[in-house]
Amino acid sequence: MIRLSNLEKSVPQGAQRYYILRRISAEIKEGEFVSIMGPSGAGKSTLLHIIGMHDNDWVGEYEFGEHAIHKLKPKLRAELRNRNIGFVFQSYHLLDHLTVAENLEIPLSYRDVKKSERDAIVGDVLDRFQIVGKKDLYPTQLSGGQQQLVGVARAVIANPKIILADEPTGNLHSGQAKEIMELFKKLNEQGTTIVQVTHSEVNASYGNRVIELRDGWMANP
Repeated sequence: MIRLSNLEKSVPQGAQRYYILRRISAEIKEGEFVSIMGPSGAGKSTLLHIIGMHDNDWVGEYEFGEHAIHKLKPKLRAELRNRNIGFVFQSYHLLDHLTVAENLEIPLSYRDVKKSERDAIVGDVLDRFQIVGKKDLYPTQLSGGQQQLVGVARAVIANPKIILADEPTGNLHSGQAKEIMELFKKLNEQGTTIVQVTHSEVNASYGNRVIELRDGWMANP
């Protein structure tokens, strides 16, 4: 599903370049649940954002299914991302001026789904995640766990091929964290590919494989 070959990311540092990622070669198969781990500054989130096609400033080869991402222009990358990838962030990234239902509707708006269909899909997801009673509330009226639950619901609402999660339980207490990880496990069992960045061995144990980064290099090639 995803194949990275000699992928590198660097930024200028005086007359030199500082490498955030070095010679990353990895493959993620459809249906896997992969954790990216390593100390702070190892390049974990950078790698996730490259996989998620948010970061276009890198060199190397990246294949997503039949698409050679390294050969695509940014606009085509964005279209591919919006059709295939769902994101879950540590800080939720919900829009405070929109209700829960309106936040859930955003990914569907990228896919030319008719308004009546969007309403039906949002209704189904509200029911599936047991948040029907929260649909007219704003993010600031929700607890952290409830906001992250909405974040996960928004990530899956358009049936993405892959979910990318960046420290998805970093702002949650242990009970809320377990609820979110159990939800990821269930989604993975239903066929969704998941890649998460995490510091937590407990969270990593929900997946089936770990990619470990050290100083921008893969420690377990």
